[in-house]
This record gives sequence, structure tokens and C-alpha cells, in this order.
Amino acid sequence: MPRVDFDAERTYDEDRFFASEAFLTGRTKVICGFFKPGQFIPVHAPSSDLVVSVRSGSGLVREGETDHRVTPGDIVSIPAGTKRGVRANEDSRLEVLLVTTPPPTDAEHDPVRRGLAEGDFEPSLSSK
Repeated sequence: MPRVDFDAERTYDEDRFFASEAFLTGRTKVICGFFKPGQFIPVHAPSSDLVVSVRSGSGLVREGETDHRVTPGDIVSIPAGTKRGVRANEDSRLEVLLVTTPPPTDAEHDPVRRGLAEGDFEPSLSSK
């Protein structure tokens, strides 16, 4: 895996979280995620395992029906098929390393796109 410099990848978007793809194969996807206060990845349930490693800031990681309050150094692992989402606290930026295996499909990210478009952290997981 190539070396990733979080400082060099750091980008914040005014409208939504920013994802910088650090590594991608057919088996694994690694993302550097940057969230301004209150920004989020909407809840969805792809068929991939997820590891969230918090580098800085504070926020929430949803795992099924459990909300984990996270701060730097925390790691949350979520099995495939389990609802998950990530949200920065309203008063803090959040930087995370996200590792998914295998990478989610484009169709599995429909709830993410819908939630971002609607500003909804918990969009319906059924298609509209």
C-alpha cells in the first residue's frame, strides 16, 4: 500500500464531507474522510465490512442501533450488512480513515447519495 499523507490529502468541502481515495483494489478500499462540523455519511448497509479509525476531532459512528461517540484514537469495526453512518459533532471537525472490504457497489451507495441530497443522516434504506 502506498504511503498516505493525511495532511496532504486534507480537504474540506462546504456542502458535504470530503472523501479522498487512498487505495483501491477489488478487495479493499481505503478513504481519508474529512468532515466539517455537522457533516456526515448517511446511514446505509452495504455488503462490506468497515473499519473507522478516528484521527482527529469528535463525532458519532452508527453501528446498527448503537451510536458510538468517537474521539482521536478510537476504532469502530462494523460487519457487512450492518447499518452504518458517520457524523461530525456540531462543534468539531472530524478526520477518519475508512477501510471497506470489499468495496461497496455503486448501487449500495444510493442511500448515501439520497441522504446527502436531502440533508438526511438516516435516509430510508429502501429505494425510492
